[in-house]
Amino acid sequence: QVQLVESGGGLVQPGGSLRLSCATSGSIFSIHAMGWYRQAPGKQREFVASITSNGLTKYADSVMGRFTISRDNAKKTVYLQINSLKPEDTAVYYCTGMGGWGQGTQVTVSS
Repeated sequence: QVQLVESGGGLVQPGGSLRLSCATSGSIFSIHAMGWYRQAPGKQREFVASITSNGLTKYADSVMGRFTISRDNAKKTVYLQINSLKPEDTAVYYCTGMGGWGQGTQVTVSS
């Protein structure tokens, strides 16, 4: 069974940055698209970004230009660099791919 483990969340001030990581198990990472979603309190989970197996990326309008998704196939890891954080970015961020979801990592943006 595939496992996805997120890390890198935390408390950051508005305008700050974080780098989220999602480490995966299994030998099929390189052929799969991967994605990040987030869920804020009281809201539905929403799409944030995705990356195909050959590196094509897609972003939600709300994060375009501030977030960057990337992947390292050798490390079987997908990243989400998040810059210029806003309070409305506060959410649990989930990694998904290969038929699975991670447990999430909390990002809190507050002064």
